[in-house]
Amino acid sequence: MRCAMKKAAVPSILVAVVLLAVAVIAEAQQPKKVSRIGFLATVSRSTLSDRVDAFRQGLRELGYVEGKSIVIEWRFAEDKADRLPGLAAELVRLKVDVIVTGAPPPTRATKEATSTIPIVMAFADDPVGSGFVATLARPGGNITGLATLSPEISGKQLELLKETISGLSRVAVLVTSTVPQYAIMVKEIELAAKALGVKALFLDVQNPKEIETAFRTAIKGRASALIVLSGPVLRTQQKHVVDLAAKNRLPTTYIRPEFVADGGLMTYSVNMNDLYRRAATYVDKLLKGAKPADLPVEQPTKFEFIINLKTAKQIGLTIPPNVLARADRVIR
Repeated sequence: MRCAMKKAAVPSILVAVVLLAVAVIAEAQQPKKVSRIGFLATVSRSTLSDRVDAFRQGLRELGYVEGKSIVIEWRFAEDKADRLPGLAAELVRLKVDVIVTGAPPPTRATKEATSTIPIVMAFADDPVGSGFVATLARPGGNITGLATLSPEISGKQLELLKETISGLSRVAVLVTSTVPQYAIMVKEIELAAKALGVKALFLDVQNPKEIETAFRTAIKGRASALIVLSGPVLRTQQKHVVDLAAKNRLPTTYIRPEFVADGGLMTYSVNMNDLYRRAATYVDKLLKGAKPADLPVEQPTKFEFIINLKTAKQIGLTIPPNVLARADRVIR
């Protein structure tokens, strides 16, 4: 009797083992969900290549493999801002899981295109002032990400100019007063100027035609150095601005490293590659179920000081050794 029971139990165990094996194989054969990420930027991919690489590196560090666990839908407006709404709408129609935006203009275009798909700002100068989030701690909507809002940058730029140019007493500041962070930047420069004994001349640039006028005003006002702050007009006209600074032999520091790559003298700014790399961590959290409304907007933690020695030589400026030693990168 006991032997018969054992014989009867054997087939049942075999059946259970076979069924379990079949279930495991079936589960393994089930296609895993491939997440789709949208990426939208105003400029060309070649212009943004370093930052794109930093973002992709961030995803790889988190275990994502393009073409296997994620697919990225790249969209670049090629410096044609009027294309952004259409490209944003295209990503929405593709029903991507997350959209990463490479600057405030594409963030705005994407915000207008969707209120449900999570949006990650690779950077925004002033996300609260721009109306992208309610507060940095509690964004409140479908947008989160990283901010470049760091008031001390403007003051640091003036400090570095003062150390670079002996006897600096007057500096002109090119800025667009309609950008959300304008008041913060101006206040910081005013405080730094007072502490350093420098007079600051603020020149508002609202359109490309006003750039040359601003330079003439700076020269007429006996400014011996220039600070170029952020703003869409100045960014899109960066080569023109850099050329005018060289033509007038005016030592200039910029808010973005792209100006220096284009021939500008120097920049002290947020390390943008680090922000794009960190944007990947937001994508990861959102794909795992987090809500953008609950993910605080983070501030920059890394900064970089870049000097273009070729430009210094061109305008006849000698960079003091103590300033040169502090540079994170030197273009020779």
